[in-house]
Amino acid sequence: MYGTGDSLQGASTPGRAAARYRGISGSLRRMSSGWWVHQWYQDYGAWMVAGYALIVIFSITLHELAHGWAAIWQGDRTPIELGHMTWNPLVHMGWASLLMFAVVGIAWGLMPVDPSRMRNGRRSMGWVAFAGPMMNVAIAFVALTVLAVASAKSLAIGERATLLLWLAGYINLALAILNLLPVPPLDGSRIAAGVSIKAYSFFNRPEVAGASVFVLLAIVFLGAGDLIFDAALTGAKWYLAVAERFLNG
Repeated sequence: MYGTGDSLQGASTPGRAAARYRGISGSLRRMSSGWWVHQWYQDYGAWMVAGYALIVIFSITLHELAHGWAAIWQGDRTPIELGHMTWNPLVHMGWASLLMFAVVGIAWGLMPVDPSRMRNGRRSMGWVAFAGPMMNVAIAFVALTVLAVASAKSLAIGERATLLLWLAGYINLALAILNLLPVPPLDGSRIAAGVSIKAYSFFNRPEVAGASVFVLLAIVFLGAGDLIFDAALTGAKWYLAVAERFLNG
């Protein structure tokens, strides 16, 4: 369990911080091997369990709201009419998603939209799909930028805040990468369909939708998700290093 009184400067030297960042990455990869709540409580304490839950729920809520804002921008008022333009995570995630999250640490959300009401139909739907992952990138950018500023300026924000900021950045980069995969029903397939009529026809074939289920299961349970975590870890570390160099002149 990590202490509460350490400053970023004193407790999180580059080598030690990197080790703890890798530790969090390892904890995420092991979530399918047991009950994640127990594992994270043993490794970090109740504060990290609560922090991770809040980060995931907040990130999914903002992801779905981004879809809704983009749909409204494109002329579709379905998110407003169905009451989904709210900060209530239960509306976006539902009890099934929240229960799955509590059990295995995996969750999802839904924003109802109607492409037929959008100004440019298929192309508009591509923009709506693109808005979700870009919201995750924006959250990651804010979290990691705050962390870079604290590190570069030797601000004593505390070790818990340091790890939660890292977790928020890392998780949101992973969510963005996952959602950009061209696998239905992930956003990447809708983005591709918005760009290409051939992709639109391909992703609307029943056999493609059926095969995508096995691809998603492979990502979640057969280790393919490690590639996403690796990419997110590399991206987060790269941005932190670049931002700190810039801030240090």
